[in-house]
Amino acid sequence: MKKPSATAQNKQTERLAATSSSAAPAAADRSETEDPTASLQADLDRFRDLALRSQADFENYKKRSAREKEEAIKYANSSLLERLVAIIDNFELGLEAAKGESEQSPVYSGMTLVLKQLHNFLAENGLQPIEAEGKRFDPNLHQAIAHEPSNQFPEGIVLRQTRRGYRFRDRLLRPSSVVVSSGPGK
Repeated sequence: MKKPSATAQNKQTERLAATSSSAAPAAADRSETEDPTASLQADLDRFRDLALRSQADFENYKKRSAREKEEAIKYANSSLLERLVAIIDNFELGLEAAKGESEQSPVYSGMTLVLKQLHNFLAENGLQPIEAEGKRFDPNLHQAIAHEPSNQFPEGIVLRQTRRGYRFRDRLLRPSSVVVSSGPGK
């Protein structure tokens, strides 16, 4: 094989050097322009995502606040009604005492009418009494204060109610105090 001359080798080396030196700055320029663009695009994507999340959080906050406000308005009278229910209990005790005197008494008749008006007013405002006697004991609605044996009722049935319970709209305002059957006596 014939060996290339030194001059030819020098020319080829110079050509390679010129090509590589001109390509190196172009590649460096390209990588510098691409990196900032990619970095800016990544930042833009990150901030856009953050803005969307913040907007969604704010919308959820507005919905939650509106729901809480609506619920506060709906149940605003619950403490007043709870106190009023205790007064109704005493009124019913007085009515029972008047009934013992005479059911024909004008006082008894008047108290009965007032009690009926009071119950109607409370029902119109969302207060419902809980009927417990003869029903199955439900710990969500009833508070057992005693167990008694009963040959008439099976175990777990409410024998009598000592204090009436109430619901206010869809919530329990006060549980019924009840005596529950423990089944047949032994």
